[in-house]
Amino acid sequence: MTASSSPLDLDNQLCFALYRASHAVVRAYKSELDQLGLTYPQYLVMLALWQTDEPQGVGQLGDLLGLDSGTLTPVLRRLEQRGLVVRHRDEHDERRRLIELSDAGRDLRVLAEKVPAKIAARFPLQGQDYHLLMAQLGDIAQAFGNDR
Repeated sequence: MTASSSPLDLDNQLCFALYRASHAVVRAYKSELDQLGLTYPQYLVMLALWQTDEPQGVGQLGDLLGLDSGTLTPVLRRLEQRGLVVRHRDEHDERRRLIELSDAGRDLRVLAEKVPAKIAARFPLQGQDYHLLMAQLGDIAQAFGNDR
């Protein structure tokens, strides 16, 4: 904080600095994801599903991504309509919905693998600085109640 500034100045707000940075990064992803036909939330779901070949419960995905079912369900519905995922009832627990990749969803991974490198090329931090920032962001999330 500068000597002449108020603690309420926008530029002194951690939340605003994080918001601006997050917004800029998500915009950068948007231009790449448009080529895949995915929104940013859809991309996050696909990333979670690409991590494993096992069907994931909606609750599992929500916990992993920090999204409630009210937010996640419409995203999953649109992914299913596009033919990228399949939603079905768990045969052991009819109350539970499982989500798994379709063949088209698995195939999209090949194109999506190029996205992180394109984003990294624009990122101002590399190597150890990048990993330190990732660790610090994880610490911030944990300190404010999100253990992801």
